Order: sequence, then C-alpha cells, then structure tokens
Amino acid sequence: MDQLGSRASPFLRLALVLFLCLWCSCYGAEDGQLITMLPPRGWNSYDSFSWTIDEAAFLHNAQIMADKLLPHGYQYAVIDFLWYRKVANGSGKDSYGFDSIDQWGRPFPDPERFPSSRGGKGFKPIADKVHAMGLKFGIHLMNGISTQSVNASTPILDISTGKAYVEDGRQWTTSDIGLTNRTCAWMTNGFMSVNTDMGAGRAFLRSLYRQYADWGVDFVKVDCIFGTDYSPKEIVAVSEVLKKLERPVVLSISPGTKATPALAHKITRHVDMYRITGDDWDSWKDVLPHFDVARSFAAANKIGATGLRGRSWPDLDMLPFGRLTDAGVNEGPHRSTNLTFEEQRTQMLLWSMAKSPLMYGGDLRHLNDDTFNLITHPTLLKINHHTKSNMEFGYIHSERTSKPNYQLSYPVDLTNNDGMVLGLGTCNDESASGWHSSSKDHICRNYEIQNNDASFCIAKSKILPTSGGVNLSNEEDQGKFHLASIDNDDSCLDASVGPMFSPCEGHAKQVWELTGKGHLVSSYSGLCATIQSNKEGERKAAGARAWIATGNKGEIYVALFNLDTVSRKIAVRVPDLEKGVGRKLARKHLCSCTEVWSGKSRSLVKGDISAVVSSHGSMLFEIQC
Repeated sequence: MDQLGSRASPFLRLALVLFLCLWCSCYGAEDGQLITMLPPRGWNSYDSFSWTIDEAAFLHNAQIMADKLLPHGYQYAVIDFLWYRKVANGSGKDSYGFDSIDQWGRPFPDPERFPSSRGGKGFKPIADKVHAMGLKFGIHLMNGISTQSVNASTPILDISTGKAYVEDGRQWTTSDIGLTNRTCAWMTNGFMSVNTDMGAGRAFLRSLYRQYADWGVDFVKVDCIFGTDYSPKEIVAVSEVLKKLERPVVLSISPGTKATPALAHKITRHVDMYRITGDDWDSWKDVLPHFDVARSFAAANKIGATGLRGRSWPDLDMLPFGRLTDAGVNEGPHRSTNLTFEEQRTQMLLWSMAKSPLMYGGDLRHLNDDTFNLITHPTLLKINHHTKSNMEFGYIHSERTSKPNYQLSYPVDLTNNDGMVLGLGTCNDESASGWHSSSKDHICRNYEIQNNDASFCIAKSKILPTSGGVNLSNEEDQGKFHLASIDNDDSCLDASVGPMFSPCEGHAKQVWELTGKGHLVSSYSGLCATIQSNKEGERKAAGARAWIATGNKGEIYVALFNLDTVSRKIAVRVPDLEKGVGRKLARKHLCSCTEVWSGKSRSLVKGDISAVVSSHGSMLFEIQC
C-alpha cells in the first residue's frame, strides 16, 4: 500500500481507499478485522475427551498444538461442551442439576476440573496462557439458557448498569425468558431457547457474551441452533451481540443434521462457519454422506460466502484421527481411530477440496508422524486456503477392477422395508411436497420405487398433552396433530431424531401440520418431512467421485475418490477438464501433471488422467502449466 501510494496519483490513492472501505463494509467487519477470510483451523477436545476434559489436559494439548500445528495455521484451541458440568455419579450429557451457575444465571467452569477459574476468574487464566502460546482460545456453548438457570429464576444482568435488568417497572428473571417448547432436541433436560423478542432475553445474551469476551474468548461454537434445531432469530441475535463487542469473536454454529443450502441462505452472513452434517465419527459410514453434502453446498456457491468476520465456511465437522474416545462417554481418550489410513487420507482430501474448516479432534499427546504429516500436508493445506472454483466434477469414467465379495450396504434411515427413506429438509425441497389426507385418520405420500408407485402412510394419533408453546386445543393450533406408526400407536413421528418414530410424549417436537401446499411441517423446527427412494441414495453413494479446484498461481487440482468396496479405475478426460476449468491445457511439454501421494509424474499426451484407486481411497493430481 505504501509503495503503491508513493507512485500513484492522489485520485488513484483515494479510489483505492474507498474500495477497501467498501470491501470491509460488504464483509460485515465494522472494525476491519476480517479474521475469517480463510477457513479456520484448530483443535477441539470433543473427539478425544467427550465432555470430561480438565485444565491440565487442555493446556498440555494446547502447548503441543502451539509447538507443532501453529506453524501450519492451526490456531484455535477449543474446549468443547459441558465445561460447567461436574463429573460425578449421575452426571452425563443430558443430566440435570450438576451445572455451575452464577448469580445471573450464566454458566461458569467447573472448579474441580478447571481450578484456575475459582474466585470468579472464569476462563481468563486459561485464555491468558493460551494467548501467551500464540494461539486463540475457544469454547463450546449450548444455544439459549440452561433449564437449571430457568428453574433458579435468577436476576438477569444489565451490562449497561451492572445491576439487575429492569424494564416496564419490573425486574426480569431467567424464568421469564426460557422457551420450554424449544428445548434442545438431543439435550432436553439441559437447555432451551431464549425468547429474543423480549428485552430481557436480549439482555441475557448480552451479559453472556460480554462475559466470554472479558475472559478472552476468541471463538464460540454454539450448538443446537442449526439443522434440525434451526433457530434463525437466535442466530441473528447472537451475531448482533458479537458485532458490538470490542473483542472480535468467531461464531461457529452446529449441529448440521439435515442442513441444506436453502436452510443456510438466510444465516451465512451472520456466522463464520456452520456445521452442515451430523457428528462425524471415525467410521466410513459417517464419512460417506459428506460427499453429497459437500457437493450441494459447493454447487450453491456457499463456500466462502459473505460472513460475520469475513467469509462464512460450510463445516464438515472435526477430523477424528489419532487417539479418541466414544460419543457421550464420561472418560477421556482410550482407543485409536477406526478409520484406515486410506480412509483418513480420503477424508482429509475431501475436507481440503471443499475448503471446510480443519479442526483436529485427536489427543495431541498421542500424535504420531503419519497423522501429523497428513493434517499438515502442504499441498492439502494450500488447497484448503488458496484455491478457488472448488467443486465436484461430474465428467468422469469409472469401472470396477474386480468384483465385490459382498453386497453394498449404505447407512439409510428406513421407516419401512421397501426401500423408502423418510427425512427432514426445507419445504422447498422437491421431496417435501405431495403429502395429503387419504382419509380422516391417515396422512400419506406417494413415491416411486423400482419404477412403480408406492405409498407411505402415517396415522393421526390421539391428542396428547403438549408442553409449552403448542396446545392442540387452542384455535390457532387447530390442524396440528401427532402422527403415530400404523404398526404401533405408542410410537410417534419425532422431528428431533431424523425424523424417526420414538415413544409418544407431549412435546412440540412430535407436533405436525399439513399445509394446503402438501407439506408436512414440524412445529418444532419449521422443517418439512421428505420421502425418496433408498435406491436413488444408494446409487449416488456407490462408485467414484471427482473434485477440481484452481490454485492462486493457476495450478489445477484433480481429486479422485473411490467410494466403492473394491478398487476402481477412474479417468478424467482432458477435454472435459478443460471445460470445467475454462481454459486449454498444453498436452505435451508445457504442462506437468504430478500425482501428489506418490510424487510420480504423469503425461497428458493421451488426453486423460486415470488411475486405479483402492477401495475408500483417493488420488490427487496437480497440473502446472
């Protein structure tokens, strides 16, 4: 800028300044701190410690991260969920009564696990140590407010006065702002949404996030606010609070179960990263669905869209490599990843090509050379940060090189045995329309299977008492109902788990409404029930995939993936690739083509790039002209 300014005319310098100001404004960073212009990288404690990590283990991991991973761009050290919960008999993921809550209804770190937090210091001592390592400090949060806090009916802090929040001549408490009909789908005893339409609800959020900023928090991962538990008003409310803090704080939201580009459209500019899948654990069946999801968000131009502190990034979840634990257990790392090294490399390559944030999940105290070399691979990290036009490439040719020794099987949520998949998505999805009342007591939807029409029906169940917010006897809630399995009237369609059938209970997550447009809408999430053939899902999951991207120096990257259970020969024709990247490639001496894993050079003379790729494996080609 200084060198340019010394040679440029005053008019050009003024124009450049105005452009930069406009650019910063467009990206929503009022203070000019565009800290998420690249996908964030870091380490998160969940995959290796579940919710039981303590101060010593966290700081040990943070120090290793600073020593080994910070030079490769990994900078956020994140304590995942329930850092305020006491580890004791009876405590767990969805237990009640074990949380540390202050006089304003806000959680504070469990002093037994985080002794430096005693005396009202919170996470500031830990944050100070993390910052001294050159890292940034992050924490996981549940959306809204804890049930324990609501039941305690504590005053709400007004940060402008330092006293209890007063409005309309009355002092408001936490019991006034909790939405009991909006409990977290997977932690119903723990947390519920805050009423952000109320001044008291917004005051609570301001006090909550101001406290985190005062502790030195740089990153917050807010859970149970996206996907099935979609709550756009609360996402915007939290984003607005963070914008007004003096300290820039990165906003990450999850979970991403049933997330779609349409669902993300209204909120991407208010966040920095957002989970678009369910929890990704160390099994191939968990990795597999990410190919379809990543393709959808890339095709919708969501990679690097305008965000809160720069750009927003679709998040494929953490990398479950190395030393791990199991979901929901009360113990730290005790086993190695179940993914083969080929599967780990395939996952890391997809995450890089899709420009997902890279958050490593294994215990860094057990980081081995193979894992370290994979998550710091210079070409993968360059692709993750410094490529554009990243997308799935459909013009490939593929065939098996051997026959499978067993039938393919893919994870699907079946509600009957004839190949139908019942799901949950936005009401704009084609598979969400077509629901109708076939009789007084049944809701049905037709679908195609094996070139024949089939019908799926659910029975309207008897009216159940419904907890807060939905009362089936109220006039405004007429037309809403519970839906029971035809085979079992004690099993109701539940929007919080898939949807799937679960034991009937009086909760909004089991309340549905049939609209005049043929949509079956969940009163809990606002999402619609969808139906499609399982065969179509299996067809998409089987076989081969390819992704392409262009580097900042004109390099072209071609990634080949084999999702099959046997090896496949996969080929990309150069003329098709030229159409994909929008330019011609020299065929003989002016372009080099290198397979990155092996380091071997390939020729483009024959007009294609082909390789035999092992089951669940991948290959990456770099073309330089």
